[in-house]
Formats: sequence, C-alpha cells, structure tokens
Amino acid sequence: MLNAILPIGLLVISNLFMTFAWYGHLKFKSTALWLVILVSWSLAFFEYIFQVPANRIGSQYYTTAQLKVIQEVISLTVFSFFSVLFLKEKFTINYLFAFICILGAVFFMFKK
Repeated sequence: MLNAILPIGLLVISNLFMTFAWYGHLKFKSTALWLVILVSWSLAFFEYIFQVPANRIGSQYYTTAQLKVIQEVISLTVFSFFSVLFLKEKFTINYLFAFICILGAVFFMFKK
C-alpha cells in the first residue's frame, strides 16, 4: 500500500514545481520575458524529474486515466494554495464548486 502512495507524493512535488514554473513569474511582471522563460524552463526540468517516475511507478497501481485524474486533483489543489498564498488572490466560492465537480470525477474514475 505504501508503494501506491509514493506516486501521489511525487505528483505533489512535481506540481509544486509546475505551478511555480507556469505561474510564479506573474508576481514579477516587470522582469524581462526572456529571463522568466529561462527560469520557468529550469523549474520545469525539476517538475519532470518527479513527474516521470510518479507516472512510471503509479502505472503499477493505477490506470492511466486514474493517474491523470489524481494529477488534476493535485494540480488544482496546489494551484489554489499557490494563488491564495503566493499571488494573494481571493479564494472564491467558484473554487469550492470546481472542487466538488472534480471530486465527482474522482468518484466515477475509481468506482468499481
């Protein structure tokens, strides 16, 4: 069972790097575009270091579709915390409704 949790942990780490790579530069809008692209690509490298093993290991325990849904849930969760804590955006009721819809997707994806 512990091995089935490992890919989820790796996906969380991967998504932390991904979120900073894709959206972290929005806090630094006056920084030159070429520089934020370079930094973003550098962060994306670390995203892949965790994401590829997560999917490789995870495919032993989950279907590809299940892995994708897990990744999306993690991605939206990490992004929500990131947007509120790092970008200082408001957490709205729409976020909550979106999470409820995603939980529906999780339910149907894992329903036997």
